[in-house]
Amino acid sequence: MRELNGIDEVKAAEGSELGTSDWREITQEDVQAFADVTGDHQWIHLDVDRAEKETPFGGTIVHGFFTLSLAVPLQGEVVDYKGFKMAINYGLGKVRFPSPLPVGAKVRATGRLGEVKDVSGGLQVTTELTFEREGGDKPVCVAELLMRLYA
Repeated sequence: MRELNGIDEVKAAEGSELGTSDWREITQEDVQAFADVTGDHQWIHLDVDRAEKETPFGGTIVHGFFTLSLAVPLQGEVVDYKGFKMAINYGLGKVRFPSPLPVGAKVRATGRLGEVKDVSGGLQVTTELTFEREGGDKPVCVAELLMRLYA
């Protein structure tokens, strides 16, 4: 994990690679829980038999927004911002899901510190996250996570 301490270190790190999180396996039970919480019960995520027969994926796939929801915890394994009173999620920039994430696969995220800009009371940072699945040849998600760090 990369540690960045205070405004000056964060600004100096703009444009640099931050590192890669650990692998995290996504189970069918995880996907079911996400579906229950969000109300997204589309069969391609939940009906294992039907997904094996009727999709080009060979089985169920993880919700794209489930994958995206891992941005905060996986980024937390990549970079630790020190010397700030608080950090808040400010939003997202560009988000894409270039390939599916099969249920049962492992996923991890690699981060790069994109734009760093001054805002009232601190900084706004853009972390460019690339989510990959173990053994995959294309990312399963690419996203720009916007955070505000208050000094």
